Amino acid sequence: MLKHRVIPCVLLKNWQLVKSIHFDSFRTIGHPTSTARIYNSRNVDELIVLDIDASLNNEEINTEIITDIANECFMPLTIGGGIKTIDDIYKVLNAGADKVAINSKALKDLDFIKQASSIFGSQCIVCSIDVKKIDGKYKVFTKKDGILDINPLELAKKYQEYGAGEILLTSIDNEGSTKGYDLELIKLFKDELEIPIILNGGMGEPHHAVEAIQNGADAVAAAYIFHFSQYTPNDIKKELVKCNIDSRIIDN
Repeated sequence: MLKHRVIPCVLLKNWQLVKSIHFDSFRTIGHPTSTARIYNSRNVDELIVLDIDASLNNEEINTEIITDIANECFMPLTIGGGIKTIDDIYKVLNAGADKVAINSKALKDLDFIKQASSIFGSQCIVCSIDVKKIDGKYKVFTKKDGILDINPLELAKKYQEYGAGEILLTSIDNEGSTKGYDLELIKLFKDELEIPIILNGGMGEPHHAVEAIQNGADAVAAAYIFHFSQYTPNDIKKELVKCNIDSRIIDN
């Protein structure tokens, strides 16, 4: 059985790493290279960086920063934001990333996922799904187009069918709240997919990670808890192990 991962998921904006609340109200975390250095020393399993400037402003992917991060990052690195072509994936991987996270392009073109996974392998392709709850129902959300009349679970199943290797599932309502993950959301996904689900949005205390995994997440992603609380990644992992959830711990 694969160990359950604890993953920082941060946003790249104006050459800085930031976190947000409900995909808004950005708060600076720090410079990308120094932040990657800190993650290395704190026993995180992977790092996800989403370039929101490239995504929202239709800008070129900042491969210079990706290279800087990768040079300091000794864990798997996933880069997302602004990926529109196969050439974009080549650029990101050549800059040092191990995986790519695809959102808008995947929504518009399922065949792009199939093409990308056939070239780079499904283990390289993470499909990102952002979700909001509207009138008691979960809907896919994009920053550009708002609420879409798309069921996130059905979308995830299509992504799996077309070759995605993982799903990054973010609750916009819980993102940045520190009140815990959206357990109702992850329960809908439990045992429905054969590929891993990384649940993102809401972790404020270590037991929130336990709740997420007990209810169907394969890995947990977060930002706030790593920078603006007293908890360390090992605190989260020790809580997982205490609850009989397999996790990789390195004693410093």
